Amino acid sequence: MGPRVFHDRTDAGRVLAGRLATYEGRPDVVVLALPRGGVPVAAEVARALRVPFDVFVVRKLGVPGNEELAMGAIASGGVRVLNADVVASLKIPPYAIDAACAREAEELRRRERAYRGGRPVVALRGLTVILVDDGLATGATMQAAIEAVRQLHPARIVVAVPTGSRDTVVRLEREADAVVCADMPEPFWAVGAAYEDFSQTSDDEVRRLLGRSAEVQPVAGAPEPDPALVETLRAAAIPLSGGAHDYDALLDLVGATTFALLGEATHGTHEFYRERAEITKRLIREKGFTAVAIEADWPDAWRVNRYVRADSEDLDAVEALAGFRRFPTWMWRNTEMVAFVEWLRAHNLALPPGAQRVGLYGIDLYSLRASMKAVLGFLETVDPAAAAQARARYACFDRFGPDGQTYGLITGLKLAPSCQDQAVAQLAALQRRAADSLAWAGSPDPEELFSAGQNARVVRNAEEYYRTMFLREVSSWNLRDSHMAECVAALVSHLGRDRSAPKIAIWAHNSHLGDARATEMSARGELNLGQILRERHGAEVVRVGFTTYAGSVTAASDWGAPVERKRVRPALPDSYEALFHALGLGRFCLPLAPGSPAARALGPARSERAIGVVYRPDTERQSHYVRAHLPDQFDVVLHFDETRAVTPLETTPLWEDGEVPETFPAGL
Repeated sequence: MGPRVFHDRTDAGRVLAGRLATYEGRPDVVVLALPRGGVPVAAEVARALRVPFDVFVVRKLGVPGNEELAMGAIASGGVRVLNADVVASLKIPPYAIDAACAREAEELRRRERAYRGGRPVVALRGLTVILVDDGLATGATMQAAIEAVRQLHPARIVVAVPTGSRDTVVRLEREADAVVCADMPEPFWAVGAAYEDFSQTSDDEVRRLLGRSAEVQPVAGAPEPDPALVETLRAAAIPLSGGAHDYDALLDLVGATTFALLGEATHGTHEFYRERAEITKRLIREKGFTAVAIEADWPDAWRVNRYVRADSEDLDAVEALAGFRRFPTWMWRNTEMVAFVEWLRAHNLALPPGAQRVGLYGIDLYSLRASMKAVLGFLETVDPAAAAQARARYACFDRFGPDGQTYGLITGLKLAPSCQDQAVAQLAALQRRAADSLAWAGSPDPEELFSAGQNARVVRNAEEYYRTMFLREVSSWNLRDSHMAECVAALVSHLGRDRSAPKIAIWAHNSHLGDARATEMSARGELNLGQILRERHGAEVVRVGFTTYAGSVTAASDWGAPVERKRVRPALPDSYEALFHALGLGRFCLPLAPGSPAARALGPARSERAIGVVYRPDTERQSHYVRAHLPDQFDVVLHFDETRAVTPLETTPLWEDGEVPETFPAGL
């Protein structure tokens, strides 16, 4: 007999309730669900047993640098549990534990507010507590929940799940008073494999099942867009048919300019990656663009740069993209990037000898540790003594562990001296020697010397970014975008050292590339890369924004969580995206030249959607919309009404269950 397959979580709850009939109607029993997936299951169990039902929010504390391994948990009711064996064996310092708690406490508080509205967790002393989830894979979260509930002095803890791994069930039987599992298939592949419908449970559904009002209500009775406005925009829009001439008007606008800023409204939409790539190919072929700068870490992108310039031993684009292992990996390890990277390499190989090859570069600053390693690796090959000196400077960071956020929390709170002086000194040392070729014992490769300098720049700026991120949010955003601008300036200087000024296509989120002065970011004191470049270079910068009305997106539910394929809700009625949907054109290019009919017609600011690597549809308006005046933010907008999720090179059951996947590599 094969493994049992439940229709959905409610069906699973009915089956599970039958296994728990002995608890029916007992006044000393309470059912606690682990949100979100456990809530529909638990709601059905509690209904069938006629006992109270609530949620118990648990946030696992991952070991720094190995987040999947739990060193403890925090939970509802102010409970904190640590695995003493893990902490001792890995020698995890107290400040690292405090940093992990601080990170997870914010999301725990958010969920507590969303689900309870400030109501305290139910008193559990002397009760039989049935802990319910939708399944057990590793069991780390359930084990944390057991330990946390145990501190609230229940009489008995029963773990109840519809499906689970036999090994995990056996292990938890030693932790709980009883474990009830409706089905334990062999082999056990994933929790989602036990369900026909394993779609994500939203915060709205959790609140509905708990009988509480939703945090955000959709806008009701919103007026239809002004017909005159719709007609004006429709007349100005250029339909995109997928033909070779789709972007002729955009290429004409770019003309002889230096910077083409190509945005995206999400970090996980297939059409955004594909169309940016098609536009960039034309910029390279027809407008002489010689660099692509992306919202990615320098060391990871440098490996790809070496591949596209035929300077590496990587066998193909998939291998060249292997450096992108930090969350969110799908941003650059996806099938559209594979296709574009292979095109870049083929283009470069077809160039005549001596022609300038097109490079790909990262301009973000999250690679604190990887950049330090790259600086040391370069110096060890050209000057071991300088490498030793750099290693001594960077040793300052060792006492904080591998996590940049831990460093930022501890030094930002003044609990330990920062490593600012050491990071600045190492950058200055490299810059001085880069300016003096006689300072080197040998003759370092100028490309690798430039890369080492950029990595040292990342270390300096990342140190400051992490040190300020917990205490001064605006400052850390501004530091990040200022770093991006520094990187772009360094690229212009490096690539133009022996030639005319280079032309650079920049790929990043709309929030980085649209002018911040045209959005509510400015009122918060925030600036961005698009604003900085426009202030410095004026009309040499063309800004292209991307929007979508609905579809699917590759994103996570929380920072560091597994990648999912999630349904994008239709845009809010008061948004630009809803207005563009009303045009009925599907896909189009909308130029917004100052004084043009379209720019004048758009009038006052509207809401504009922005989805990053985390998508929370349950708090759509608060989490994913900003006020913006589009004609001042972008020169051109590309709208794709119905979009689909970009395909990661590594998927998860959550992603596969989102919708039917496109075959790779046939989909290239």
